[in-house]
Amino acid sequence: MRRIRIGIDTGGTFTDVVAFDESTGSLTTTKTPSTPSDPGEGFLNGVDKVLGLLGAGGEEVAAVSHGTTVATNALLEDRIEHMGLITTTGYRFILEIARQSVPDGYGNSYFWVKPDRIVPVDRVKEVGGRLDVRGEEVAPFDEEDAVAVARWFRGRGIETIGVCFLHAYANDVHERRMLEVLQREHPDAVVSLSSEVLREYREYERTVTTLVDASVKPRVGRYIRGIAQRLDAYTTGNGDGGATEVSVPFYIMKSNGGVISSNEVVHQPITTVLSGPAAGALGAALVAGEAGYDRILTCDGGGTSTDVSVVLGGEPTLTTEGSIGRFPSKIPMIDIVTVGAGGGSIAWISPEGNLKVGPRSAGADPGPLCYAKGGTEPTVTDAHVFLGRIPPHLLGGEIPLDRDAARAGIERLAGELGLSSEDAARGILEISAWNQANAIRQITVKRGLDVREFAMAAFGGSGPLLVCRLIDILGLQAVVVPLDPGNLSAFGLLTVDVKNDYVQTHVVPDASLDLDQIAAVYGALEERAADALDREGFDPADHRFVRTADLRYDGQAFEVRVPASAGPVDADFQRAVVAAFHDEHERLYGYCYRDEPRHGVEWVNLRVSGVGPIQRPSLRRLEPGDGDTSGARTGTRPVVFGGDAVDTPIYARERLRAGDLVEGPAIVEEFGSTVPIHPGFSARVDELANLVVTSVHADTTAEGAR
Repeated sequence: MRRIRIGIDTGGTFTDVVAFDESTGSLTTTKTPSTPSDPGEGFLNGVDKVLGLLGAGGEEVAAVSHGTTVATNALLEDRIEHMGLITTTGYRFILEIARQSVPDGYGNSYFWVKPDRIVPVDRVKEVGGRLDVRGEEVAPFDEEDAVAVARWFRGRGIETIGVCFLHAYANDVHERRMLEVLQREHPDAVVSLSSEVLREYREYERTVTTLVDASVKPRVGRYIRGIAQRLDAYTTGNGDGGATEVSVPFYIMKSNGGVISSNEVVHQPITTVLSGPAAGALGAALVAGEAGYDRILTCDGGGTSTDVSVVLGGEPTLTTEGSIGRFPSKIPMIDIVTVGAGGGSIAWISPEGNLKVGPRSAGADPGPLCYAKGGTEPTVTDAHVFLGRIPPHLLGGEIPLDRDAARAGIERLAGELGLSSEDAARGILEISAWNQANAIRQITVKRGLDVREFAMAAFGGSGPLLVCRLIDILGLQAVVVPLDPGNLSAFGLLTVDVKNDYVQTHVVPDASLDLDQIAAVYGALEERAADALDREGFDPADHRFVRTADLRYDGQAFEVRVPASAGPVDADFQRAVVAAFHDEHERLYGYCYRDEPRHGVEWVNLRVSGVGPIQRPSLRRLEPGDGDTSGARTGTRPVVFGGDAVDTPIYARERLRAGDLVEGPAIVEEFGSTVPIHPGFSARVDELANLVVTSVHADTTAEGAR
């Protein structure tokens, strides 16, 4: 019997599927339309379709990894559960006070209207008891308060509750006692403890992160359990679908670049808030690294949005200062910027008469006009269809496109703008390209990186469509378009290790650092990580632990994270971490106090990531071609690039060989995506079947980005 691992990434328009046959090493890719009303249906349709292509049955599925946007969408759309918060006496207004800063664009707080809090103050309850910064008890836990609060929430039907007591990161004893009271007095409550979600100081961020976890816990739990039951029924023939745990290993992508089992994720759902985009960044990092690029931007263009990130040294950059919608989150996540610029982004006219594109999207239902499913407004995809840049069908002919419907929508919009239809369509694409470029600048220029020193990996169904324009706008050295770019996120799910992150705040000056205490904290964190990996089924010999530490200079408010080596925690360990901090501070901010002892160093947070390795698919190499691309040419069609339409050669990507060069104007088509090569650009096929797109007028080449 074969062992087949499947990666499934559910997007707003399509569900992408990749299957890896462990016995042969072969990869099979496909897509199926997403089903927003019941995402589980699209998920099972994808499993069924890819197994049909392989001629395999459900009993041959060895594991399934899934990227989901359930938590992300709930937060972005403000679909927050009816929640309550329990905090320490005297801290009822922690959410109201928040931070002193106001959003960009509001220079004077008098003109800023504070948004609704995730929990209104009338549903915030206090319980007596107090711990100090070291976790030592100052005032005992008030059991009577706790019982009264639990009964208050129960009496009002509030079943989702966050618990965040002062300094619980240092000692969780009071939060544990509160949980016991809730389990006894309000057994139907879904509870998140800050000491489980984030053992890190800063009360406001820890409170909001805990409440975000609580808010998505019921929704994510229902979704995962529903899919697990249906997957179990499909793979085992247990038709009643009544299993509470799936017998086939079922993993969910986490925001930090790892996966977690479906049994564990329901206890820490906040870790999935960037589940889908994270898989794409990891897949792009792997493909680009194999191609020789260790500094690359990633551009994941889907039907609803575009996600961009930065890869340095072969790894996507991480942050703990992220946010999801209007909610800050301190959990480790791949540093991703999202903009509402996808294939389904709607073109519309503002009250001032200006053309706008996005962030509203037609999604999968009704979709763009050319889908002929009831859409009423033109989209980015309609502009591409109208200009001839994508074929009159998607997915190799499975989804026909109605070019006349796209034309009618573009002509109607052009009439309102007083433009020609071609200019209106080009304007839609130009605005979409600038929206993507601004997101890329936000994650590079705003972080002190020169975008011109990078190549870019473009993937997703719509990601490769505007690469030539992005090369011009940003001055990119090259764009790498992987094979099957529309399925790269699903492929990334098959390359990801199991990974869990743990943090403990431990604020102490470097000058008085107790190495035994540091070793004890790291030891406790590694013990927690090992316990989680044991539950995931990994042999202790395969466990891998990665240490990091957050340091800062005396008087600073924020920290810099640096690696901390494995092995003994001794004086050499201490010197190496501090030296790494000086180096990283200088790289980030242009200065450091390495040789100025009056500026002391302070240790703030200690972190451990527990990693359980999995078998990764290997990328296949292409046979070298003879330089003759005529065998890959399938015909021509009129395409509008700059002025009038020109007859443009069409190439089937699967027929191109390593070393082949396609010069623009040209269109390269494959099952899940299309790459328009504009005049003045060319695309070279490398040995991994990537298309490397460059401007023929550029002074630098793709080699400079490696």
